[in-house]
Amino acid sequence: MPDTKMEEQNSTLQPRGRGYKTNEDTAPLPPGISTSQPPADSTSLFTTQAVDSDYEQEVNYTSEKDISKTTKDPQEIDIQWHYLTFSTPLPHPTTLYPSTSTQGPPPAPPDLVPYISPFEWSTSRKNMIICISCVITSLTAYSAGSYSPGIGQMTQEWGVSDVAALVGITMFTTGFAIAPMVLAPFSEIQGRRPVFIVSGLVFLICQLGTAVTRSYAGMLVVRFLAGVGGSTFSTMVGGVVADIYRSEDRNTPMALFSGAALFGTGWGPLVSGFVAQNLSWRWIYYIQVITGSIMVAVICVVFKETRGSVLLSRKARVLNKWYEEREKVGYYGFDMPSLEKQGGNAVVSERIRWKVKEDEERSSLSQMIGISLYRPFHLLFTEPVVFWFSLWVAFSWAVLYLTLAAIPLVFQRNHGFNLQEANAVFAAMCVGAILATFLSIYQEKIAKRYGKLASTPEGRLYFACIESALMPIGLFMFGWTSAPTIHWIVPSIAVTLATMGIFAIYLAVFNYLADTYHRYASSALAAQSFCRNILGGIFPLVTVQMYNKLSFGGASSLLGGIGTLLTCVPWILVFYGPKIRARSKFASEIMDI
Repeated sequence: MPDTKMEEQNSTLQPRGRGYKTNEDTAPLPPGISTSQPPADSTSLFTTQAVDSDYEQEVNYTSEKDISKTTKDPQEIDIQWHYLTFSTPLPHPTTLYPSTSTQGPPPAPPDLVPYISPFEWSTSRKNMIICISCVITSLTAYSAGSYSPGIGQMTQEWGVSDVAALVGITMFTTGFAIAPMVLAPFSEIQGRRPVFIVSGLVFLICQLGTAVTRSYAGMLVVRFLAGVGGSTFSTMVGGVVADIYRSEDRNTPMALFSGAALFGTGWGPLVSGFVAQNLSWRWIYYIQVITGSIMVAVICVVFKETRGSVLLSRKARVLNKWYEEREKVGYYGFDMPSLEKQGGNAVVSERIRWKVKEDEERSSLSQMIGISLYRPFHLLFTEPVVFWFSLWVAFSWAVLYLTLAAIPLVFQRNHGFNLQEANAVFAAMCVGAILATFLSIYQEKIAKRYGKLASTPEGRLYFACIESALMPIGLFMFGWTSAPTIHWIVPSIAVTLATMGIFAIYLAVFNYLADTYHRYASSALAAQSFCRNILGGIFPLVTVQMYNKLSFGGASSLLGGIGTLLTCVPWILVFYGPKIRARSKFASEIMDI
């Protein structure tokens, strides 16, 4: 095989094909290949614009690479490489070759439908992907919340303290915090689906390990690994949303994703309280093994790859393989526009192959992992927006995990609830997640209808400025209405309000960082995810001591006061966001593009 020659050309040009020979008409063209026919003479006329060139003019040129104009053996013609995008119109095969050297009809063209841009998928297909993504997100959040109802039985079985048993939550969230920074580069290279499948299997095996472990140390190890496996679904689903929806259409799927995470966190202890009281703590995880098996099976069978660059690379490989198969039986050449600066215009018949620019620009896996580990912390400590948003959402997430210990403590001690009844209060969290999700979807539609949403990232914060205040309001209300003399429904309503505030904060942080940092968004979001999960794992360890030392009202007031101060963050950005972004090295770089 002769050496190939790398030639960069603008592949978005619309080529004009030469006529097909009769023996090729039996093979239909794949979707996207041009079927336009040229004039009867030997020169096809069109006007072309070379996007990456410093000239724009008509050219009339017959290249030495033109198979139809050379006496060389087609196999000796250099292969020309072109960049492929989803908008690239595929060229028409040239049929001046084959000659007498053909070995039969040309191979059938490949089916390119599986490789269309995820942005162009049908609504039903997108809905299916979002539905699966939300369910698996909810299941992993369920696992995080389901741990606390079994703590009492664990302490009796292993002879450890309640605080030591709560370390299982910390280990789970630590795996959640660290793993995405290492796994994210794999999803960029291999795609979302393989990472989801492997992570799902790890999560499933570790859930089984938690159910059968006979030691406290073994439980901590498998809880950490379960967090590693489950982290993929709660962190990369945001990437799936970005893969298939453009920025102006992401609010509804992101609201569903955020709501699923909060709903699962409340649903976990709600169900597990019944399981722990009526069966045993081990059945909490046997049930998750069953549901996890179904989840992995659905991912394997139904879930489709969503990362555009991976699909584009696969499309290039499929086309290149088809071209090679054509050449093996004697069919050479595809009509491509000539960009040579000779005056007039023409097409040339070339031996072509496709490549993807992102594949060439991608660093090695080790470099990508290094960047994935370094850049989030660099942004965290050099970008004020990332720092304050990470602190805001981390505190709200810590409050969410704090309730895993606070709700059973308050309702068992002050209202005389048993384990099952105390964990049933987490239904209030589920209700808050559902209400917040529908409210977010509805208010976005209303705002779009009346044109009240700004085109800047700060437009994402308008509703959050008001709704985020529900978190400190809920905290104050929970602390000062938890007395035995007040009906238990009142602090339950407080849990609902706090959950709605946490939802508003989480959704606002994700949308604002994604809109502000664009290609650095994954690093900015990884920074907040790390802070959120680390702090979320620490708070349950100090909950009981804090409530015992400060009283229910005092501890909740302390948390509510901190939450009130952090509620100023979106207001500052609404008024001064453009100035702050202009002074940011990374955000201003995006603004200048």
